[in-house]
Amino acid sequence: MRTESVMGLSSSGLHRMVYHEWGSQDNERVLVCVHGLARNSRDFDEIAKALSREYRVICPDIVGRGESDRLLNPADYGMPQYLSDIMVLLARLNIEKVDWLGTSMGGIIGMLLASMPKSPIRKLILNDIGAFVSQDALERIGDYLVPKYFTTLDEAQAFMQTTYSGLRNLTDIQWQSLTKHGFKQEPQGWTQHYDPAIGDITRSTANQDIDLWPVWRAIQCPQMLIWGEDSDVLSRATVEQMQQENSAMSLYSLPGIPHVPSLMEEAHIHEISQWLRMS
Repeated sequence: MRTESVMGLSSSGLHRMVYHEWGSQDNERVLVCVHGLARNSRDFDEIAKALSREYRVICPDIVGRGESDRLLNPADYGMPQYLSDIMVLLARLNIEKVDWLGTSMGGIIGMLLASMPKSPIRKLILNDIGAFVSQDALERIGDYLVPKYFTTLDEAQAFMQTTYSGLRNLTDIQWQSLTKHGFKQEPQGWTQHYDPAIGDITRSTANQDIDLWPVWRAIQCPQMLIWGEDSDVLSRATVEQMQQENSAMSLYSLPGIPHVPSLMEEAHIHEISQWLRMS
């Protein structure tokens, strides 16, 4: 794994976006993996290792998360900034075409980019996110994005295992890795590794549904949808409508799994790898 960074521009000045890179830099097959709202790039360590034999894998920390800088103006946390930063990253890497794997928020970024004319996205994988997110789901997410502090990493891990119930069937080592990279130590204790202002913005904007149907319908590239069947972020009704409107979309369903599937299990990695090879 190699760690680099690029400089982005927001309304309050310059900021650094860190990214981790796996595989050969000469490989023309590039996979960009983008994490969820309160997570970071290290969620993809295992799938990046597995796919780095065939891909150059790029995993950024979206600004305000992980090792990337926090924004001085919290109002800049939003899709225009994230899309701008991603395009700076692709320009730095001199990449014209990529495959995209996006978890939750990372999937929304991917959908927006894939819907644009001359999009760099060749194939799109959405992890438990679709063309519609209800207000109720957004409010639930906002409610748990409140700073919490723990005396030890063991306490932080217990919190993660309770809060992220979709991350099932993980080993102790996997949980330890997620906790290690998902928390940082501050004077008050161990706390999740993202800017608390992101939670404030999420709660202030969670007063209406997110309707991405026009965006999703504009996407022309092949798509794979990963669905935790007990997810409140990606409902059965949304999945069924997406299937009806695009019969070519591949669906990978995970019974009994809520938001959001880990993509760390061998079966998950196998399904993603096979689809990328075949589509």
